[in-house]
Amino acid sequence: CAWIKKHLPGAKISGGVSNVSFSFRGNDLAREAIHTVFLYHAIRAGLSMGIVNAGMIGVYDDLDPELRALVEDVLLYRTPHIEAKAKGDQAQTATERLIEKAASLKGDGARREEQLTWRESPVEQRISHALVHGLTQWIIDDTEEAWQQILAGGGKPIEVIEGPLMQGMNVVGDLFGAGKMFLPQVVKSARVMKQAVAHLIPYIEAEKAASGQSQSRGKILIATVKGDVHDIGKNIVAVVLQCNNFDVVNLGVMVPASEILAQAKTHDVDAIGLSGLITPSLEEMAHVAAEMERDPYFRTREIPLLIGGATTSRIHTAVKIAPHYSHPVVHVLDASRCVPVAQQLLSKEQRSGFIEQLKKDYDKLREQHAKGRGPALISLEKARSNAPIIDWSNHQAQVPKFIGFRHFHNLDLASLVPYIDWQPFFQTWDLHGAFPAILQDPVVGDTAQQLFDDAQQMLKRILAGRWIKAHASVGFWPAQSLGDDIVIYSDTACTKPLMHWHNLRQQTVKKTGVANKSLADYVAPAGTGRCDYIGMFAVTAGDGADERAAQMQQAHDDYGAIMLKALADRFAEALAEAMHERVRKDLWAYAADESFDVTALIQEAYQGIRPAPGYPACPDHEVKQAMFEHLQAEGIGMRLTESWAMWPAASVSGFYIAHPQATYFTLGVVGDDQLEDFAKRSGRSLESVQRALSSLRRAS
Repeated sequence: CAWIKKHLPGAKISGGVSNVSFSFRGNDLAREAIHTVFLYHAIRAGLSMGIVNAGMIGVYDDLDPELRALVEDVLLYRTPHIEAKAKGDQAQTATERLIEKAASLKGDGARREEQLTWRESPVEQRISHALVHGLTQWIIDDTEEAWQQILAGGGKPIEVIEGPLMQGMNVVGDLFGAGKMFLPQVVKSARVMKQAVAHLIPYIEAEKAASGQSQSRGKILIATVKGDVHDIGKNIVAVVLQCNNFDVVNLGVMVPASEILAQAKTHDVDAIGLSGLITPSLEEMAHVAAEMERDPYFRTREIPLLIGGATTSRIHTAVKIAPHYSHPVVHVLDASRCVPVAQQLLSKEQRSGFIEQLKKDYDKLREQHAKGRGPALISLEKARSNAPIIDWSNHQAQVPKFIGFRHFHNLDLASLVPYIDWQPFFQTWDLHGAFPAILQDPVVGDTAQQLFDDAQQMLKRILAGRWIKAHASVGFWPAQSLGDDIVIYSDTACTKPLMHWHNLRQQTVKKTGVANKSLADYVAPAGTGRCDYIGMFAVTAGDGADERAAQMQQAHDDYGAIMLKALADRFAEALAEAMHERVRKDLWAYAADESFDVTALIQEAYQGIRPAPGYPACPDHEVKQAMFEHLQAEGIGMRLTESWAMWPAASVSGFYIAHPQATYFTLGVVGDDQLEDFAKRSGRSLESVQRALSSLRRAS
């Protein structure tokens, strides 16, 4: 590196650090020491970038001095031992000594968390170590010890927070920002911090001193908007912000605009963050932005608005939300981005430059959106004439075992565990990759494995304590398609309509031989004279989840609370998968002989589909209202918000379609002619349809 920098000063240098230690694979302690020492010296010699597992890097000064010296002997080609060997002496070479030392490390099976030498350090260092490694076992005792030392010197309890605790959290923030820690580790660190602060609160309150205020980077209010109940991602963002010394006012879920603005004034916040998962939340976010523009309090203070959540995007924020408010409206992709965005917005030095660049970026996005009118469309009439060709002449609909709905209460959680799809679980924690390969990922593998191990422990606690309950409502009814509608009947003669499920059709130009699909295509048309069948379902694994998570939060265990809710979501999806299998093989029995393993089930290798409102094939959420009525979902503890979000949050609902040609698809952009037709068929105003399905409209 030094030679390259000297002779090629403009060059950048990268290297695969893990290759240096590859001969010691299986011995993580030895490899970590080699990585740490190599990076320490290589960076100083000019290394620009190292490719290495961030979970296998230690702190140079924390390494065992003997091990560190042995590694340096090898890496730096120190020669005394080699020269002695060449002279015929029995002294070991540097390589031999390192191999011998590494064998002893591997043999003792020691893991970082089992090594207690750090307990011999001064209390400030012990607190920092506990925060960085997420260890709660001794944090109360160490916090008390730190307080007693400060008290003996005439100090105040807040100094424990401003001193050793914040110093430790600053290390966590630096490591996270540098990509050397990941979300699960940061949330664990926050748990340690909260428990320590909770121990100090009585002392701080007793002190009643004006100086008992920590120097915060700023105060941010966050809320899930009205009509939306999803808060896992929002809570992770709150934890990450708190870890970086921001004060956070977390208003929870289903918070109306008036409450958001009122609380922002009460708490004198520096920024507002909005979250939402379902598409109607996008409209509510725009409403909040408009209300902020109407209120001179927010205009004069130029309070920024942050936008986040699964349905949000940078382009939507720029085009649909930002124009409602004359001050910064910033899309935040995920928790890892929230800190740098907040820092720049609330920094006197960085704010103006950040806002100027944001304005340029958003102006460019809006210009591109205006120019790009999206994919070419055909008329609704032509799209319907290009529907899939299905031969109904010999179609024999399988009759379900019952007509109407049935409730299934307190389903066995243990039986659902094999149906869990773990990949979305890791995505919740901003760890991306296919499961189980992610556990071996060279960058996030260690963190993913620890997270997975923690999830298994939490699963055991959930099952043993019966913390949550799983319920389902499943129903079957006769049905026929009528154009793009599916008419559902209460009688097997198909003469008494129960509800109309209004569907949409793909309207983009397709290649020759490729159809423009609608879900209605997979139900026998009324013109055939045949009665078909359709199913509906609503399942939840959220009964008890919010209450248990609240208890964990009260105990300052955000990590446990987020973990519990994330697993409840996985149980709900697993229940949907398990019930669909039961429907295919028993309750409807249209594929009674199917035999798939769990992997094939997750990959949807079976016959039939279960489209869910709000998803690509049927984006309209409002149909859930009729679904819940006919399934009597309140009987299993489920209800809808005013924006048709499901409560409890760990819930899934949708339809069952059995036809063997039925497949999932993305609807894509549709034309105004179809939106007008949909409004007429559904009896809704065109304005309400355009608002509800705004994501489907082409640029205008």
